[in-house]
Amino acid sequence: MDTNEGLAALIGELSGATYLALDTEFLRDQTYYPKLCLIQVAAPEINGGGVEAIIDPLAPGIDLAPFYDLLKRSDIVKVLHAARQDIEIFYLQGGVLPNPLFDTQIAAMVCGFGDAASYETLARRIAHVEIDKSARFTDWSHRPLSKRQLEYALADVTHLRVIYEWMKARLEKTGRISWVAEEVAALQDPALYRLDPEMAWKRLKPRSSSKRFLATLAGIAAWREREAQARDIPRGRVLKEEALTEIAAHPPETPEALERIRAVPKGFANSRLGKGLMDALAVAATAAPPEGAPTPPPRRRREPSSAAIDLLKTLLRLRAEAAGVAPRLIANAEDIERLAAEEDDGVAALTGWRAEVFGNDAKLLRRGDLAIALENGEAVVVELEADA
Repeated sequence: MDTNEGLAALIGELSGATYLALDTEFLRDQTYYPKLCLIQVAAPEINGGGVEAIIDPLAPGIDLAPFYDLLKRSDIVKVLHAARQDIEIFYLQGGVLPNPLFDTQIAAMVCGFGDAASYETLARRIAHVEIDKSARFTDWSHRPLSKRQLEYALADVTHLRVIYEWMKARLEKTGRISWVAEEVAALQDPALYRLDPEMAWKRLKPRSSSKRFLATLAGIAAWREREAQARDIPRGRVLKEEALTEIAAHPPETPEALERIRAVPKGFANSRLGKGLMDALAVAATAAPPEGAPTPPPRRRREPSSAAIDLLKTLLRLRAEAAGVAPRLIANAEDIERLAAEEDDGVAALTGWRAEVFGNDAKLLRRGDLAIALENGEAVVVELEADA
């Protein structure tokens, strides 16, 4: 679809759908902002036939506003696989966070397909089709695209309809629709997609809680973000992440000292970028740590034993297998360590559906009211009888 007239007709066809299967093709290896190259969309049968189409965002004069208006419709479910990058594009270019949203990769973890199931895996196991991967590394900004390339792109949504309908029926049958909704809600937080330079330090996942380190890292990360945005180039083309953390740990006071830092490219210190970085360091030297900076973790009442951690991991695996849910969706390594140390505040595994599947049993295991034993060579959970 490469004309406004054609797009308007397509939107008219799609407006009666109960859900839309969506995907995008974009490039980002040479730019800061993603370059949207294709939008693929498919809908279930409407007036006797399904709708499948590709929208060309690079077509001269194309106006995508009607498409983004469609994404705002609260009566149409937007179905995507591994949706985060697609949502980022819709948010940055159209100001839209699709809602209601269904992410088939998240749903796959609830439906027993393990961690991070690929679209190809789901297409093979649910839709019983093999996805042709030969066009995977296409330059999607090139025009014209071949018929094979367009068919490959369209396959990302045509089979998604079958996957979604199968998963929806499975989740309704098992009463787990709310489980998926809870996870998907986290993807609809606008803060995930705002490109605020002052928040750029969070992308670096700093492990130190030193106030001076964090203030310096925040200042130079914001500087790098502004430079990348202004020039529309990847952050790493301005300065690599390892250079930022090394500079924040040992701030140079002169261009000569900056030049001696191993991760800084030769000649950088005397360039325009080098001067800008030194100016950012001067400002950061008197700045307070950024809002939301990590603080030293509170001293644990007691360190968890490795045996307790191992038992809880085994219990998690067994309960996840029994429920047909990916273990990491229930609890992560930090959750297990906190449970083993009996530091329960804020542990997600002790609330909602996670508590029903695993958290409540984790407490019983800690109390000695539950045990893990071997039966015919396999680990099993045994509920112990209370003393009379």
